[in-house]
Amino acid sequence: MFKIVHQDGKARVGRLQTAHGTVETPFFMPVASKASVKAMSGSDIEDLGYQSLISNSFILSLSPGIDVVENIGGIHKFMHFNNTIFTDSGGFQVLSKDFLLKKSDKGVYFKDKSGKKSLYTPELVVENQLRLASDVAMTLDDVAHFGLGGKDYVDAIKRTHAWAKRSKQAHDELKESYNSKQLLFGICQGGIREEYRRFSTHKINEMDFDGVALGGLVVGESRKELLESIKIAVDSFDQEKIKYLMGLGSPSDIVQAVGEGVDCFDSIYPTANARHGSILTKTGRYMIKKIAYKHDKGPLEEGCTCSTCTHYSKSYLHHLLRTHELLGYKLATIHNLHFMNQLLNNIRTAIKEGRYEIFKNEFLEAYFSGKEAKEFSSQIQRKYQEKEEQQQAKYLLTHQNSSSKK
Repeated sequence: MFKIVHQDGKARVGRLQTAHGTVETPFFMPVASKASVKAMSGSDIEDLGYQSLISNSFILSLSPGIDVVENIGGIHKFMHFNNTIFTDSGGFQVLSKDFLLKKSDKGVYFKDKSGKKSLYTPELVVENQLRLASDVAMTLDDVAHFGLGGKDYVDAIKRTHAWAKRSKQAHDELKESYNSKQLLFGICQGGIREEYRRFSTHKINEMDFDGVALGGLVVGESRKELLESIKIAVDSFDQEKIKYLMGLGSPSDIVQAVGEGVDCFDSIYPTANARHGSILTKTGRYMIKKIAYKHDKGPLEEGCTCSTCTHYSKSYLHHLLRTHELLGYKLATIHNLHFMNQLLNNIRTAIKEGRYEIFKNEFLEAYFSGKEAKEFSSQIQRKYQEKEEQQQAKYLLTHQNSSSKK
């Protein structure tokens, strides 16, 4: 199922065996929430060398409906992707005002675009994923909004654990009737509080899932808080299990997380950036829609071997994306996904050769060396600083109001 074959410090290369082949870790998964990586086909993703991608069972239950995908023969046939497919449960949509009505110990009440209310229980979510015939299913979890008080986090953790237990029981009971080899991963919560994260990690460990995931991160915490939470969870998890950090896609964050022992990732980061004209390179991101690139004959990145860089200029991509031509979204996405896949290839090679720490330091130094990369970095730093100041001001105001009432 999962076997570690190389280790360099905490970083490791492993092999995850699924019904659709072996996936070598660490790996990154493009997001195909609606059974489509935006602007790309399933075969496009395969051609780029991806071993796996992730879709969303809740989103698919709304449209086209689980029965439609099931009748076609499962999600692999539906989207014409022959490698490993993960499906998420809908737990992340708990954070969405567009979908969430309320949550209770029973499950989550979601609404569709028409406003129709439906209850998604851990048992229903597991059965939906078995019907989709994905290779790896995720338990339904309760994601707490970042910055909430302790009681909200405790309630979310307790609910996540109760739902995880029900999910595993239902999966064990239904798996045989669906003649399925699907794996089930459990998800820990706990935000950035060390005692919460450690407690949740131990509880998920006890349930003996096929794999374990870090949920409730990349939702507003600082990079320092993110890395600390990763270290706590990874150190607390069973070291023989595959570890999945949900929602992390920044190249620099991935490089650091692998160094802490994380094995797989997913995010809209490369594809969403591509559609907005933000191009990933070894020296950081840059905006191709800037006027400086209007007459630039060079490729998006010198030395890149992707089909976009091989055949097209910065000038052409600048034109396509400035005029909202659909081809521009595809060509930019090809480059960004190629960049991410090459990064993970290089990571695995460095681990196998016992030089991961050197690779990590060299990559990070280069990635933050470009002028625009430094601008992005400072913008992010200001953004988090502003958030922290707003939260502090909110706390002080609340505290003062409470004091004045006494």
